[in-house]
Amino acid sequence: MNPDEVVELGRAAGAHGEVLLRRRGSVTELVVDGVFAMDDVDTSTERALATEALRRCGGDRLQVLVGGLGLGWTAATALADPRVASVEVAELQPALVGWAADGLLPGLPELPRDRLELHSTDVAVHLADRPGRWDAVLLDVDNGPDFLVHQSNAPLYEEAGLGTALAALRPGGVLAIWSSDPSPALADRLRALPGTTGVEHLVLPVERDGRRFDYAIVVARRG
Repeated sequence: MNPDEVVELGRAAGAHGEVLLRRRGSVTELVVDGVFAMDDVDTSTERALATEALRRCGGDRLQVLVGGLGLGWTAATALADPRVASVEVAELQPALVGWAADGLLPGLPELPRDRLELHSTDVAVHLADRPGRWDAVLLDVDNGPDFLVHQSNAPLYEEAGLGTALAALRPGGVLAIWSSDPSPALADRLRALPGTTGVEHLVLPVERDGRRFDYAIVVARRG
């Protein structure tokens, strides 16, 4: 396979501009409004968002919400846990939901329709409409709170948005938030909210192209 060959898999208008899915050699890339959003060169932190949250969840028949579909790796990792009964995904970009249905996302080449629901919606609205529903809420929206590409996502990381996400959990449920950079301020914000316990700030180093990148996952439990 030519590593420089680019194959366009899909292109559509989206909520934040044009959405482009393409394959460069063996790597799948997502570009939003002309800005590189992600690829699947290293998916360890997307998968860790699910594993770190679920290993803190007790019981079985777990109900999970993933906010932000991306290339499908977080949802796929949650589905791989035998304790998970169902996964819902709230994705703002309808094109991504359609490409998932077409089997174009590398993380979800096939959809287990008996355990997976894809919703084309704003995750903040989805959370507000369903209090006390999930055992785990996994948020991978934008780049996290400190380096937003779209400022319209900022309320999700503020006190009211975090409170809505926690309220969408069952008692003892776990909220996990992915960030492209360490965000101790986000962890502090969660600690200050009433009803949260066990807040952790996990830094995940990734080596890529000879450089080290520190990603982060902030985890909190609803008391």
